[in-house]
Amino acid sequence: MGMKAETREKIRNRVEEKLRPLTLPNFLTLIRMAIIPFFVLAVTEADFRLALWTFLVAGLTDALDGWMARRFDMESIFGAYLDPIADKLLIVTAYVTLTIPMGQKLVIPLWLAILALSRDILIMMVALILYVVEGVRRFPPSPLGKATTFMHVVTVGVVLLGNLGWIPGWTPQLCFYLAFVLVILSGFNYIYRASRYIEEVRS
Repeated sequence: MGMKAETREKIRNRVEEKLRPLTLPNFLTLIRMAIIPFFVLAVTEADFRLALWTFLVAGLTDALDGWMARRFDMESIFGAYLDPIADKLLIVTAYVTLTIPMGQKLVIPLWLAILALSRDILIMMVALILYVVEGVRRFPPSPLGKATTFMHVVTVGVVLLGNLGWIPGWTPQLCFYLAFVLVILSGFNYIYRASRYIEEVRS
């Protein structure tokens, strides 16, 4: 009985460790979410230098929280869900904010923002279907998906730099079309992977 109680206690402690929300990586993730309104305010005030700095700080917290969670064994289920939500909030907010014309020299084209948001909505719908129908809780992103997210980050950075006049005029257009290609490819790839996964599970 003593050994069984000890085993149960160990299992309970491990579950609590995985669920614990108050870790330093999760705190950094929450900071990233808290930075988002300041980014929006900086853009609306046409202070693109401040907007660029807030975006860079947010990106730094993203790199640090993942590294710390792995390096110091601070990974948690709470963090596993919170981190991608924070990333998506930052990118979506940045895209929407930089698409609205407010007198700035350079904006993200409306067509690109619509396509990017439509892809994200599609991914969320497919993820919901996988969860409801097949009980899939995690569906890791593909290399194409990661490349698309990276290109979105680059595009936001280039638009901010473009409004500061720090980059050649052809650079934003190149980023827009590269992001467009990756959005289309990763969207179709996600649907293909999801359909294959369902087939494998049911076979």
